[in-house]
Amino acid sequence: MNPERLKRKIFNDPIYGFITVPDELIFELINHPWFQRLRRIKQLGLTNLVYPGALHTRFHHALGAMHLMTEVIEVLKMKGHKITDDEARGATIAILLHDIGHGPFSHALEHSIVEGVSHEAISALFMDRLNKEMGGKLDLAILIFRNKYKKKFLHQLVSSQLDVDRLDYLKRDSFFTGVSEGIVSSDRIIKMMNVVDDELVVELKGIYSVEKFIIARRLMYWQVYLHKAVLSAENLLVNILRRARELALNQKQDLFCTPALKVFLYHRYTEKSFKKDPNLLSSFAQLDDHDIMASVKVWTGHTDPILSMLCKNLVDRNLYAVELQKKPFDIKRINKLKQQAKALYKLPEKDLSYLVFSNDVSNDTYRPDQLQIKILAKDGSVVDISEASDQLGVDLISNTVRKYFLCYPKALR
Repeated sequence: MNPERLKRKIFNDPIYGFITVPDELIFELINHPWFQRLRRIKQLGLTNLVYPGALHTRFHHALGAMHLMTEVIEVLKMKGHKITDDEARGATIAILLHDIGHGPFSHALEHSIVEGVSHEAISALFMDRLNKEMGGKLDLAILIFRNKYKKKFLHQLVSSQLDVDRLDYLKRDSFFTGVSEGIVSSDRIIKMMNVVDDELVVELKGIYSVEKFIIARRLMYWQVYLHKAVLSAENLLVNILRRARELALNQKQDLFCTPALKVFLYHRYTEKSFKKDPNLLSSFAQLDDHDIMASVKVWTGHTDPILSMLCKNLVDRNLYAVELQKKPFDIKRINKLKQQAKALYKLPEKDLSYLVFSNDVSNDTYRPDQLQIKILAKDGSVVDISEASDQLGVDLISNTVRKYFLCYPKALR
């Protein structure tokens, strides 16, 4: 490996400044077309319709998470924990590729393009294929990603309630949306990280930074990720794909769409389908935000009045009116809105759910029943953050908040 060549492999990141690529293998993965595809997938889906600056991509986030992983590993090594070069590379590759399985518009269409298959599952399939292509060089990274490696704390850095994934996306999403409530002290948290009995812990001096991290995540969910206008926009896009699939599969209409989108629009695939047909993953690797928006723009002129109207609304940012509350909406009110929509738009009963619908969303600030955030006390004991904190009540941070939303055309107001 030529150090002079590696010196030039840096990225200028708006959050952390210059990010250095650790080695040649990681640089090769970044240059792979499947990873470069992440440049064409927005990190926050349609959130830019609410926060115009939210145009950053999964590519940005993956590089940021990679950078934080290298920092954590250096901190842990300085504290005397043995982490080999291979283990460091494996953990770094695992976090670099953790989101490679995201489809167009990230979470917005996660179960619309391929039903019932999470992006984590598709990420694992991509990693398996890349590993085969690269002669087994990703073996250790895949073990860490799947939590099958003997040092469990390495997986916790990739996926837990205080992982480098969350540390990056909260800080990054806060920066690009301009929502200051999401700012977290990732530097402080990382420098306070340690390992006890193969578990990731945070030293007591970092407890206030962890408390702020938990609160910031809760605020970002309601203010950004589950903002009612974001819910409106994302459900509009979901309904567009649902209507397009109805026309394609049930009514056998020939819709304009890019070749990659056509594969998934005219078929229903499961996780088993990807394992049976290796070409399916290659087709998925061709899909990005541009496939969806190119098709949506063309569908604004489609003869189907529902598809055309929904697509025009998205392109022109004429979103659903949306209400958010803590209890379910009265079914009588929902039915009344549907009847108003039926009269106004001259639609059959079976199609009214494209225009009027209600659902719920939830926000888990912290789940003590999952892999806990552990605090290392001065006497060497380890306790859960909910017990160690004198600022956060256990009920507050462990309580799941559920809210209900109602969407309908603004013309029905």
